[in-house]
Amino acid sequence: MSSRRKFLKSAALTPFALSAGDLPGIDRANVKKIRNNPVVVSTWDFGKAANAGAWDILGKGGRALDAVENGVKIPEADPLNQTIGYGGLPDRDGYVTLDACIMDEKYNCGSVMCLQNILHPISVARLVMEKTPHIVLVGDGALQFALANGFEKMNLLTPKSESDWKEWLKTSKYNPEKNIENKLYSKENDPMPGGKDNHDTIGMLALDADGNMSGACTTSGLAYKMHGRVGDSPIIGAGLYVDNEVGAATSSGVGEEVIRIVGSHLVVELMRLGLDPEAACKKAVERIIKINPEKCKSIQVGFLALNNAGKHGAYSIQPGFSYAVKSKSTEQIFKAKSFYK
Repeated sequence: MSSRRKFLKSAALTPFALSAGDLPGIDRANVKKIRNNPVVVSTWDFGKAANAGAWDILGKGGRALDAVENGVKIPEADPLNQTIGYGGLPDRDGYVTLDACIMDEKYNCGSVMCLQNILHPISVARLVMEKTPHIVLVGDGALQFALANGFEKMNLLTPKSESDWKEWLKTSKYNPEKNIENKLYSKENDPMPGGKDNHDTIGMLALDADGNMSGACTTSGLAYKMHGRVGDSPIIGAGLYVDNEVGAATSSGVGEEVIRIVGSHLVVELMRLGLDPEAACKKAVERIIKINPEKCKSIQVGFLALNNAGKHGAYSIQPGFSYAVKSKSTEQIFKAKSFYK
C-alpha cells in the first residue's frame, strides 16, 4: 500500500498532470499585460512584409485568425516569391500545386492540398474550416469548392518559373536545397534588406490583444516534386499547430522529415512541459536528426514557436533559417540558432 501511495503521489507531480495555470514558463500574473500586447511572427526574412499585413489587423485590436490570413496572403500573391503561391516553382510535370492550412484558438482548422489555379489557398482553407464539416479538401475537390465560393481561376505559373522548370528538365535532377534561394532577388534590385533571401514555406503565428492565438501556413511545396506530393505545410500537427492554453508552432524545410515526428504538435507539447519556444524547437530538431543523422547533414528543417505569453523562438538543422517579429515595440528579423554551424 505504501509503495502504491508513493507511485500515485509521484504521478501527480509529473508534467502531464499540470494544469494550464501551473505551467512553468507562463507568467499567469501578467495575463492582463499579455492581453494588451499582440505579436505576430513568421518564417524567413520575407515574413517582415507578411507581418505588416497581419499587423494591419492586430494593431487595431483585431482577431489573430483574421491577422494570419491577411498576412500570408501577401507572399501568396507575390510573383517574385518562387516558393509560396503565384510564381511558385511547379512540380516535375509543370503544374503549380498549392498547400495551405489555418487554425484558430478553439482548435478549429481547415486545409487544402494540391490546389491549382487559385491565388489565395489560405482563404480557401479558412472556408473549409468555417463552411464544411471537414478539415481537408484536396485536388479537384478543393478547386471545385473554391470556385463554388466565388474564387476565380488564374494561371499561377509565371514566365520566370516556367523558364526555370524547363531548364531543370534538361537534367531532371531532384535535390532539395538546404535553403532555397530566390534567384530573382539581387543586391542591386532587392525589395527586402540584406541582399538575396533564403526561404521556403511561410508559417505565421499570432497572439492578439485578447490573448488568443491563431496560425497559418502556405506553400507551393518543394520545386519539381512528384505530381501529387504533399509536404508538412497543410497538415495540422506537422506544419502548424495551435493550442491557446500553451502556444503555437510552425515549420519550414523538407516536410517529409517534419511529418515523421508530427513536428509542430511536438513543439507545442514540449512548451506545455515548460520549455521555452527556442528550447522546444531545438528538441524537435534533435529528434529529426536522431532518426536519420546522415540525411540531415544535407537538408534543412526549421521550427518557429510562440507561446501564449508572447515569447518567441526558433531553431533549425542548418544555418540560414530566419524569422520575422512584429509587435508594438519590435519589428525585427532574427537568425535562428542551428544544430550545424
